[in-house]
Amino acid sequence: MAKVKKVAFLTAGGLAPCLSSSIGFLIDEYTRRAPEVEMIGYVNGYMGLLKGESIPVTPEVRKQALKLTRHGGSPIGNSRVKLTNVEDCVKRGLVKPGEEPLKVAADQLVKDGVDVLHTIGGDDTNTTAADLAAYLKKNGYALTVVGLPKTVDNDVYPIRQSLGAYTAAEESAKYFMNVVKENSANPRMLIVHEVMGRNCGWLTAFSAIYYHKMISRKSMDFVPEFGLTRDRQDVHAVYVPESRCRFEEEAARLRKVMDRLDCVNIFVSEGACVKEIIKEMKKRGEEIPMDAFGHPRLDKVNVGQWFAKRFGEMLGAEKTLVQKSGYYARAAAPNKKDLGLIHDCCVKAVECALEGVGGVVGKDEDNHNALRACEFDRIKGGKPFNVRNSRFRKLLRQIGQPIPRKTRVVKK
Repeated sequence: MAKVKKVAFLTAGGLAPCLSSSIGFLIDEYTRRAPEVEMIGYVNGYMGLLKGESIPVTPEVRKQALKLTRHGGSPIGNSRVKLTNVEDCVKRGLVKPGEEPLKVAADQLVKDGVDVLHTIGGDDTNTTAADLAAYLKKNGYALTVVGLPKTVDNDVYPIRQSLGAYTAAEESAKYFMNVVKENSANPRMLIVHEVMGRNCGWLTAFSAIYYHKMISRKSMDFVPEFGLTRDRQDVHAVYVPESRCRFEEEAARLRKVMDRLDCVNIFVSEGACVKEIIKEMKKRGEEIPMDAFGHPRLDKVNVGQWFAKRFGEMLGAEKTLVQKSGYYARAAAPNKKDLGLIHDCCVKAVECALEGVGGVVGKDEDNHNALRACEFDRIKGGKPFNVRNSRFRKLLRQIGQPIPRKTRVVKK
């Protein structure tokens, strides 16, 4: 067993319903298994690491650690910083011109006496952790990096299920339970529910699956004789990046739904048809803003509005409404299903850290879904949602939408 005296945590990237709880479970597990270990949290992710800003885990915090498992967000803050993007780090004043961010980060860890760094984030966070781990090893720094796979996108290879994704899907479904009532505010109403997930449609698909299940419960009461029907509240179409949207065919199908129900409810991934939209934006001479990791800023691309405009005209909608559940869903506290997964991953992460085993802890799809520290060189984003998923196919059959024949891989 490796001798561990000091451990540091950082959370990075966007929020997900697992950050606060992951820190809470990690602190509690260290307190239980190795109470002598000192702990700190770097403020605002890699930004705090570069700036040397951290907060201590005091005895009082240890006692209250499990309270963190009941909250969303991150108590120590997040940021989007890529340690290999030197230009961006210099521009933001995180390092001085001529400095190498990886070296600055490594030197800060040494200065703080850190033996283990826990990174809690998505593919960008953990690929950055991989870069840092490789740099540490190459340059003789004796430090272990153990990551946890946080992302509502659920798109990290080879992790079977990322932390917080179950909750985000459930919360997106809950969000739409209220939004859908807007279809009674106007005749021929088109509602577009834009869901987060970037190039992976998992969150959109499972938000729709959970929502359909919610309104199909026996406890849900309707009064069809007076216009309150399940059909009007249901999801009528789901569009994800991994399958092509055949607009003419779908418009013909949904036009019949609109004529029959006086409304249409669509779930669409924020990454659906992004290439087509960006192509149109460039033709108009519009600039495409990018983030520190080189991804298009999807809030500027505005997929939901594009779908609403296109389908609104084709369906003869009198009014269209676009609602985004992303920030509502990703800031939630984890549900029971996620809490169990987060707890198990944190227990394994502490075990790996104390044994000096680095990697990203999760169920390894390439190793019979064993819970283990997956090697950093195997971690990457962009894992597509399988549109042949049995639950997704069942939903599409129930709502009358054609089932895609194959999964379309969308490159970043």
